[in-house]
Amino acid sequence: MAEYEAYILGLKMPIDVNVQELLVIGDSDLLIHQVREEWATKNSKILPYLHHVQELRKRFIRTEFQHVPIVQNEFADALATLSSMMQNPEKNFIDLILVKIHDQTAYCAHVKQKADGKPWFQDIQEYLAKVEYPELVNPTQKHTLRRLSNNFFHNGGIPYRRTPDLGLLRCIDAK
Repeated sequence: MAEYEAYILGLKMPIDVNVQELLVIGDSDLLIHQVREEWATKNSKILPYLHHVQELRKRFIRTEFQHVPIVQNEFADALATLSSMMQNPEKNFIDLILVKIHDQTAYCAHVKQKADGKPWFQDIQEYLAKVEYPELVNPTQKHTLRRLSNNFFHNGGIPYRRTPDLGLLRCIDAK
């Protein structure tokens, strides 16, 4: 969201001085591809920012967005430095963008209790707490456990799973 806000401010400044054609150079591969509509935007919190950028683009006769890898962004850094030196006290702000977050009902399938009576996330929970593997696990299982545990964390002894849209799901057992 911060990168989009910077791009929005960067688009508003040339509009204020009636620029007709604009070349935007940035090192955010994701943002550039989303603005070019080459990549989809799945995060509902980013969509209002993307739509705002698309609306601002319509105020130019021609706009082009180019990605520059971060190691080759000296030119982009120089432009950012120059733009930060330009002071326009009346126009140097970003209008608020309304981002609505709807409460969504969480659904889960029937959670069966394992034969040993432990919850399905027991191994992940123990790995997070002790950073030790359960007994009698092979290297493939160790790798899987390490990979899975990256998506979980503990808070007050309760395990939560991180979701791709920055949400959290509390892990529940059969009880």
